Amino acid sequence: MRVNGKKVYIAMSGGVDSSVAAALLKKEGYDVTGVFMKNWSDETFLKDTTMCPWVTDQEDARKAAAIFDIPFYTFDFEKEYRAKVVEYMIQGYRNGVTPNPDIMCNREIKFGLFFERALSLGADYIATGHYARIRAQDRRYELLMGVDVSKDQSYFLYQLGQRELAKTLFPIGEYAKQQVRKMAREFDLPNAEKKDSQGICFIGDLDVHEFLKSVIPPQLGKILTFEGREVGEHEGVAYYTIGQRHGIGSPGGGTVYYVAAKDAEKNILYVAEGENDEHLYKKELTVVDSHWISGEAPVFPLHCMARIRYRQPLQECKVAAIDGGKLSVIFTNPQRAVTSGQSIVFYDSDTVLGGGVIAER
Repeated sequence: MRVNGKKVYIAMSGGVDSSVAAALLKKEGYDVTGVFMKNWSDETFLKDTTMCPWVTDQEDARKAAAIFDIPFYTFDFEKEYRAKVVEYMIQGYRNGVTPNPDIMCNREIKFGLFFERALSLGADYIATGHYARIRAQDRRYELLMGVDVSKDQSYFLYQLGQRELAKTLFPIGEYAKQQVRKMAREFDLPNAEKKDSQGICFIGDLDVHEFLKSVIPPQLGKILTFEGREVGEHEGVAYYTIGQRHGIGSPGGGTVYYVAAKDAEKNILYVAEGENDEHLYKKELTVVDSHWISGEAPVFPLHCMARIRYRQPLQECKVAAIDGGKLSVIFTNPQRAVTSGQSIVFYDSDTVLGGGVIAER
């Protein structure tokens, strides 16, 4: 069914996914407008300093839009991105947790500022190059995993609601990455072989450790095993995350150490001795700031599947409501490196139910 006249503003990052998404929308008969979001221009602390990422990405997006003969604009959200995403990330690390800026970026920028700006300019829909799907079911909208499980990005989208899903299109959600690359070549896109972006949303492959040191002063502290044995000295617990192996600062002496716990008040880093150390694994966690795609909380206890990090295989769990609007999650099997500040996302088969922020392990 063709959809002539329906206006779509598509977020074009300069990558192959959003470029092919724009082509598919044009092919289906939508009135398509491409938009590049300029959110970060500071190259300091980027691991690859051979180019200016946002300038290159903007030009790649412009070239793709020109091939498809669609209007192309740039929305400058740099001030808002710094306030809503970067400051959120910094504050999380200051508080001793590991935040997820990509999830906040989707909520505040792509499906916040961009979404509202596009609709105010007359768009009927927005679109992105996410590997995810939307299904209308009984006058409600469901968020589904992308067909390509290896590229599925539904984990980052669990904070979307009914209003956003009703006005959003994910054109490549039904395709595998290999198919998207093939279509890019058929469309003769200059970015058909461009590598997928790495690192933090809109920033790039950032040296997080060095970046944090520039905004959070170092504070030397002890590295201890859970038996109380001192094995090294760290630069500040804010710089480290649960499960981290490299860059801890412990001498080792033949033992491989992993960050297993942090005491922000005492500035102590606790390490597990080896990847199979029981201190790296937990079966229970507490969740705050929960959000449900349907707009309503499910009936508890909820038996479902969940993941505590992007691309983790789905894990069986039981979810219950506890005091203060929090959730208690108990997994069937212990989970490695449960990390406060990261998100847990709940699934029923390939359907996203919702999620929340991990508060305690």
